Amino acid sequence: MSFTSFEEIIRFARDKEKEAVDFYSDLAKNAIFSGAKETLEGFAREEQKHYDLLDNLGKDKTNLAQYKFEWIPDLKRSDYLVDMDDPKDMDYTDLLRLAMKQEEKALKLYNELLEKAENKELKNVFKMLCQEEANHKLALETLYDDYMAEQGD
Repeated sequence: MSFTSFEEIIRFARDKEKEAVDFYSDLAKNAIFSGAKETLEGFAREEQKHYDLLDNLGKDKTNLAQYKFEWIPDLKRSDYLVDMDDPKDMDYTDLLRLAMKQEEKALKLYNELLEKAENKELKNVFKMLCQEEANHKLALETLYDDYMAEQGD
């Protein structure tokens, strides 16, 4: 993937975040358990915040200059999971596994684009997106660990 402008990157990233909103919203609609539904709806709202953030960046680049970058630890739980296809009739742990893999893929994509970015402004956009996706991945992996610990695993 090659981008020629800041606006092109913002459009691409917004499209990806919209896909994520739809992904979590669709999972929430099909969730059987209320706890899973609430969790997935929360992630859909988070992805919508990313979309809105990117939309604002496209209009006003000063928001990027004010973004606070920080290191997000990686528990690497999703690294040991296989991809899952059909979210229908998944239990809570399978939904968490599916979502962890989704965030892992988004983080990988934005890290690859960060490496290819040729100027500081573009690098900062991808760094911001990496941080946001890493936050989601960490939250999901923590939910998964906590849930599995409650189950005695």
